[in-house]
Amino acid sequence: METKQIEIKTLLLCIVAISCIEGARWLAVSRIQWNEMVLLGLARLLAIGLILLVVSVHGNGLHSIGLAASQISPGIKKGIIWSAGFGVIVFSAFLFLFLFEIDPLALIRTTLPSRQMEILVFFTVGGAIAPIGEEIFFRGILFRFFRRWGFSAALVLSTFLFVLPHLGDNGLPITQIIGGVLFAAAYEIEGSLIVPIMIHAFGNMAIFIISLLS
Repeated sequence: METKQIEIKTLLLCIVAISCIEGARWLAVSRIQWNEMVLLGLARLLAIGLILLVVSVHGNGLHSIGLAASQISPGIKKGIIWSAGFGVIVFSAFLFLFLFEIDPLALIRTTLPSRQMEILVFFTVGGAIAPIGEEIFFRGILFRFFRRWGFSAALVLSTFLFVLPHLGDNGLPITQIIGGVLFAAAYEIEGSLIVPIMIHAFGNMAIFIISLLS
């Protein structure tokens, strides 16, 4: 089913909802002695629910962002194919870098918690909940809003806003830049939000597993 553009009212409602949730999360971090990843997971679940509610009630329905029930099963299959293909490309690139004595794992390695339960929470939130929430907002809402100005504009703007929160002291977040471009391209080609969600989730899980084993 063909996706549609997101209207300004829907965009603003989603931004307000996310801003309120994030504000409440940061306030809770300083006042509640809970694991930060648990709070992040709860915040992302609430954001997912509110965005889907906004799109359903004030937007054009879930089909407008590529989340119709009929798209779920085909999206999962295509997401697996995209993930496998991208995995082969990444593996080949890693072998190429190793030949030149460059450690590619340094580009993707992430710091994991030390306790088993915290690792489980980390994988659940970072490997499943966060990718769903981020793809619904950055691709389902932002990309579809910017799409009115063409695919190139939507890809660049949605990727830029996706990368922005990941900027830090380690230079450009190459992984997020590549991911943002890939997720937007997969979404544009397949028309199903399930596809970039699957690629994002599999990619995060792969990074976490490599970090855990290395």
